[in-house]
Amino acid sequence: MRRQALSLLVENNPGVTSRISGLFSRRGYNIDSFSSGVTADPKYTRITIVASGDELILDQIEKQLLKLEDVLDIKKLEPGFSVTRELILVKIRAKDTERQPIMNVTEIFHGKIVDVTNDSMVIQLVGHQDKLDAFLDLLDGYEILELARTGITGLTRGSSDVRFLD
Repeated sequence: MRRQALSLLVENNPGVTSRISGLFSRRGYNIDSFSSGVTADPKYTRITIVASGDELILDQIEKQLLKLEDVLDIKKLEPGFSVTRELILVKIRAKDTERQPIMNVTEIFHGKIVDVTNDSMVIQLVGHQDKLDAFLDLLDGYEILELARTGITGLTRGSSDVRFLD
């Protein structure tokens, strides 16, 4: 089983995310990660989907997505040929004496403390999925109160495959 990240350029029409997720559910495919946002041109949205499966299933997913009317372009986000990132927010129980060690680990990973209260801290970290997982492993021993992950988003490297739309 392999994971594949796909970057879709779609028309920013009502229901486009529903049609895309519906395609996955109708065929029994799982979405590992889904993120979307409007591009520089508000007529278009960039959606990054991560799905798992064998080569046949991943190829079928791409073909089925291309059949959707709103989907204008699909790019595979291959390691080495793309830049992918994920954002996590982690709320940790932290008393006064525990804060400094947590801040040290956060600094090593180039994270940011975005909120501190009497009994907790919220840390923001952006990076490759492996980096985020390694950070969470180092927090073993601390109580994670809440965790939110955005899912992967990404773009291919270079300008040779940029699709310009009128």
